[in-house]
Amino acid sequence: MRTRPLDLVAPALVTALLIGCGGSTPAPTAATASAAPTEAAAGQPMQPEFDAPQDEGRPPTAEREEAAASDAVDRGAAPAEAAPPPALPVAAAPVAPSPGPAQSRATKAGAAPGADARVRVTGGAPAPKRAPTPAATAVARPAPPPPAVAVTAPEPQGSETYRDYGVNPVEDPAKDRLSTFAIDVDTASYAIARRKIMDGALPPYQAVRAEEFLNYFDYGYASPATGPFAVHLAAAPSPFTAGHHLVRVAVQGKRVPVKERTPVHLVYLVDTSGSMHSPDKIELAKKSLKMLTDTLKPGDTVALCTYAGSVREVLAPTGIESKGKILAALADLTAGGSTAMSSGIDLAYSLAERTLVKGHVNRVIVLSDGDANVGPTSHDEILKTIKRARDKGITLSTVGFGQGNYKDLMMEQLANQGDGNYAYIDSEAQARRVFSEQVGGMLQVIARDVKIQVEFDPSFVKSYRLIGYENRDVADRDFRNDKVDAGEIGAGHSVTALYDVELKAPAPKGDGAAPVVVRLRHKAPLGPNTAEETLVKMAPGAIAPTFDAAPADLRFASAVAGFAEVLRHSPHARSWRLADIEKIARAAASSKGDQQEFIGIVRRAGALSSGKTDAVAVNAD
Repeated sequence: MRTRPLDLVAPALVTALLIGCGGSTPAPTAATASAAPTEAAAGQPMQPEFDAPQDEGRPPTAEREEAAASDAVDRGAAPAEAAPPPALPVAAAPVAPSPGPAQSRATKAGAAPGADARVRVTGGAPAPKRAPTPAATAVARPAPPPPAVAVTAPEPQGSETYRDYGVNPVEDPAKDRLSTFAIDVDTASYAIARRKIMDGALPPYQAVRAEEFLNYFDYGYASPATGPFAVHLAAAPSPFTAGHHLVRVAVQGKRVPVKERTPVHLVYLVDTSGSMHSPDKIELAKKSLKMLTDTLKPGDTVALCTYAGSVREVLAPTGIESKGKILAALADLTAGGSTAMSSGIDLAYSLAERTLVKGHVNRVIVLSDGDANVGPTSHDEILKTIKRARDKGITLSTVGFGQGNYKDLMMEQLANQGDGNYAYIDSEAQARRVFSEQVGGMLQVIARDVKIQVEFDPSFVKSYRLIGYENRDVADRDFRNDKVDAGEIGAGHSVTALYDVELKAPAPKGDGAAPVVVRLRHKAPLGPNTAEETLVKMAPGAIAPTFDAAPADLRFASAVAGFAEVLRHSPHARSWRLADIEKIARAAASSKGDQQEFIGIVRRAGALSSGKTDAVAVNAD
């Protein structure tokens, strides 16, 4: 779905994906050990310190923790007490020091995007206590049973994996006037952060991806009159930094009525391993798939397979006319055993090929906590499998469940490789949103390989910075290279990007004058692989004289971006306060439930950052 070189996919991710049935994890080879990302484990679920680093990189952990206490006092927070030492020490793998400023736009120089990213594993299960040695006795004991030849590896608990993609640097348009990135419609990061905050903890900063916060919300952008997209540009003085402006680039995909939707052929691949054995995992996954099945129409098909210690074809491809049979198969799913994801993906693709029809939507949907724990360590086979299926027209989306051992990194990158999208389900309400209210975006593709390039006129723009999309960067030279993979967009999807811009002159006037020019490139969902290009210039009148005079959707998006910047400890948000972000959101929010909920989430995060652990109301007044 997005530009994703093979070396960006974490070897640890691929290791987990290539799990063989009933095996155990062999020791890594020298090649795999050198390629694996560094990870850190802690004895307790890790809560992010609430400060931001001094520079654009990620400073060493010790410096970040020292700054946390002083920043908490500066923000009016109660000083944090020293944490008691864990009852049992847990070894932690070293974290590589920051390579300096997180230049996520490294692909301009030919480097792979996200190459400087680090992986963080939070939490860890305490070591089991040793049972006391029984006293010796003269009574003869029966001979012990022979050791098992093969034992299923236990399910790991208490660790979560995220990747820190850094923060985009400030750019000088006199040196680089182009900002190019692949479109992204994932929303999982916001849902994960919301769950953490609702449960009384701030999310790990590595879990916060600003673009997924922005794209979670429906801003009510107007649909295109013709063609697949409408582009909406707007700008206003920044409410956060004096002398700066926020420039919004929004893309709204066309909406397709259900009766006009292309037939879809879905394969549900459900993780039924022991780690999924809880109501917020396997049971919620079953309810989610029932909602999705209820939206299908005649001509659509569903197949179902599962993976745990072994894989199982539960239901061969079945027409929606036999919906009762599909729902009965879903109702019988239970969890137990270890996790063999790779074999499950192979089986899912095999089922998908049985109903592969050119011109139809053919998609595998993986539902899992991402926690795979047994299998071989080959790095290339799963990537080749996904690419072969993608080239045939079979895409793959991921849906995450649960917490404590959740593997966000795996779920995100699997969807990226499969040209699909990634969502996280933490409640029935969220399941209804993804699989019922907004299901059109998953079932109907309106454009492939969508790239955006924004050009800033150095005559009027002193500097610019893209907020988010650090792992969606595309080299400027590859904007018109149609062989470079980019983002897929579905019916009704909208994409929002915000730039923090510093102007050095009044906005230009006259015909053809524009401080910002946006180019959008995409391929049709069917047909040739030659892309079409659209150009849109920002009219001088699109720049509001004051922030309060800006459109409400821009003001609310500014609050969402500001919230993400604070949570991920952006160095550009050191002086931004959650109380101010809440005020902006309250003044701009519509009556939609998700926007009203956001106000309460920000308020609760502010209370948590100040050391308050008692319950805080989430609903807005």
